[in-house]
Amino acid sequence: MFSIFKKKKIIPHIKLSGVIGNVGKFKQGIDFASQEEIIKKAFSIKKAPAVAISINSPGGSPVQSHLIHDQIRSLAKKNKKKVLIFAEDVAASGGYLIACSGDEIYANQSSIIGSIGVIYSSFGFTDLISKIGIQRRVYTAGKNKSTLDPFMEEKQEDIERLKNIQLDLHKDFIEVVENSRSDKLKKDSGIELFSGEFWSGRKAKELGLIDGIGNADKILKEKFGDDVIIKKFEKQKGWIARKLSSESHTDKAISIIEERSIWQRYGF
Repeated sequence: MFSIFKKKKIIPHIKLSGVIGNVGKFKQGIDFASQEEIIKKAFSIKKAPAVAISINSPGGSPVQSHLIHDQIRSLAKKNKKKVLIFAEDVAASGGYLIACSGDEIYANQSSIIGSIGVIYSSFGFTDLISKIGIQRRVYTAGKNKSTLDPFMEEKQEDIERLKNIQLDLHKDFIEVVENSRSDKLKKDSGIELFSGEFWSGRKAKELGLIDGIGNADKILKEKFGDDVIIKKFEKQKGWIARKLSSESHTDKAISIIEERSIWQRYGF
């Protein structure tokens, strides 16, 4: 018996929001462990022709970014599904690396896109502790164990070692972008795409970093019909986690400052 009714298409829609790697019992953020099952469930819907993923992230851990990117690509290939990425406020640094798991990337014209680079930042407290009469005592087995200790003077060899690691990470990032965007990138634009610079969604489209301007609801309806069913997949935070925390007030404050500093690079 045949149905005279046309079945509506279902599109799973995953939401990834927050600093990548900034995850704990009571912290909001993105990491592989907390997203793995959600991503698997979204790709397990057999009749879905595609999976949509919204990203709102200024970046964070390169390892967690790669793990999530690789899982999405692996499941897309295994389940033969197209991946549509939608950048919200920010898809920068590791957020853009994850976005490169998509077959197509869309953004708002005012979204912040790019920042294809690697950064390390810290503080130096050597002058402070000497002024207040504190002595730093460090004992190590292994001459490089105290590399870049913020309470000790910087050593040039430590800086060079860090820069070499950053170069390796940057090469890996560039490789992901080039493999994903291939001939879409406008390398002859006169703009260096891999300098760590970031752009508006409108400019990112001109540079080939994204495919188009539009939000998830609009694009999914254009591609799959106005009656498409969008099934949301998102990590939920339980009420106990919202009420309780094992962190001290100091730890919470530091965590908030660290997270805000990452967002504020992009004006948020």
